[in-house]
Amino acid sequence: MLKQKVPVFACGTVIGTLGGLIGLGGAEFRLPFLIHYFRFAPLESVILNKAISLVVVASAFLFRGWIIPFGSIADAWPIVTNLLAGSLVGAWVGAGVTTRLDSTTLRRTIAVMLVGIACVLLFAHSPSLSVVSTSIGLAQAIAGVVLGFLIGIVASILGVAGGELLIPTFVLLFDVDIKLAGSLSLAVSLPTMLTALTRYSRSQSFPVIGKNRGFVLAMVVGSLTGTFIGAKLLGIVPPSVLLPALAAILVISAIKIWGHPR
Repeated sequence: MLKQKVPVFACGTVIGTLGGLIGLGGAEFRLPFLIHYFRFAPLESVILNKAISLVVVASAFLFRGWIIPFGSIADAWPIVTNLLAGSLVGAWVGAGVTTRLDSTTLRRTIAVMLVGIACVLLFAHSPSLSVVSTSIGLAQAIAGVVLGFLIGIVASILGVAGGELLIPTFVLLFDVDIKLAGSLSLAVSLPTMLTALTRYSRSQSFPVIGKNRGFVLAMVVGSLTGTFIGAKLLGIVPPSVLLPALAAILVISAIKIWGHPR
């Protein structure tokens, strides 16, 4: 039994570290493991992924508070609520139509979009920005709601937190510092994921969480360990390193999402 839990714990730790450092749930990496390595059915993997990511996101948000003050997050409430206005609706809609979507087209559209965002981050943005504007123009507000809605759908369908899309949105649309963007991403992800998980609770596959309590517990403990480590590294790793790292994560995620079967 212990031998079976070790790879689960290790997987959770590595992905949790990524979540704590960058501000991600790490679900894009976890999903292929759940399907191909741990042999869960696709819909069960999405539900497990969503539940475990919720723990990663919540713990990463708290642990990152040592480096990114909660006051800074509170100051940015206009842009957080702007994206939430779209993401909550998108999460509910996405969870409701998951089993009826053309997953191949959706997968490949997401993959192309991730690569595009990675290129923009690498070649069209300076990592030195550190000031958040609390005022939002009309065009920004409309774009924020629309992007939030789309991100909510994507996050819900794939069982992810959506950090790979939320962080670039904060950085590129609202000129937010990359480290603060990670924490704001987590703030948006939490209620968005709860909304999707509530909708998924109606699914016949939802009991997979209770049936695999040992697996979930091992993954959660590993995730908590990882997010603690990642949050500690946040004060050491400079933004100039985080931007290329995020771009690399986007490309790797795109490859995995393009190739894995629903």
